[in-house]
Amino acid sequence: MASQRIAPNALYQEVAQRLRQRIFAHDLPPGRPIDELRLAAEYGISRTPLREALKVLAAEGLVTLIPRRGAFVSQISAEDLDAIFDVLAVLEGHAARRAAERMDEAATEELRRLHQRLEDAARAGAIDAFFEANQAFHAEVLRLAANPFLSGTIQDLRQKIRLSRHHSLYDEGRLERSLQEHRELLAALLGGETAAAERCMREHLRSGREAIAHVQRSTLPDPFSQGEHCS
Repeated sequence: MASQRIAPNALYQEVAQRLRQRIFAHDLPPGRPIDELRLAAEYGISRTPLREALKVLAAEGLVTLIPRRGAFVSQISAEDLDAIFDVLAVLEGHAARRAAERMDEAATEELRRLHQRLEDAARAGAIDAFFEANQAFHAEVLRLAANPFLSGTIQDLRQKIRLSRHHSLYDEGRLERSLQEHRELLAALLGGETAAAERCMREHLRSGREAIAHVQRSTLPDPFSQGEHCS
């Protein structure tokens, strides 16, 4: 039987993956301090790979590292979310417009493939798979926009709200609404409809923000804290 031991050079990555899953599952809620000693003992590891894992999660926007205070699961205020989504709607809308101008056979095939992953995940009710497919779809739109400065800015902002966006998929009906929004966006992109692609992307972002707000108000309160679709 093959060994199940984790290779030393992959240990921190495995720890990061386990913590990532616990954060997404809200086992480690927003604002919660991360007890390094307890986790190291629980996983049977030293604090070195744990700290390396926390650096990985900090780079993803899931963990906040505060000097002399330690690591905390990231949380973001409603005001900051509103501000970030306002900017994202403009920037990603522009990226979608640019992508629609640059569609070719290869881009069409890739967007269809990524969209099928969304369809399959939604049909299975697989939220994690849907989230990852969604990330990949938006990344392909950015690639097609062919503007590294635009792409870098969007990716930085997306990192800040990654946790909130994942949680929003638990809002009742959000998976189906997001899928429909992607269908409309895909149709506009494949048709080279630049204005429609921009409009669909902006409305998709606004709808996502509304879903986050609904989740925060109802099913996922934080105990540690002080749109219409296009056709």
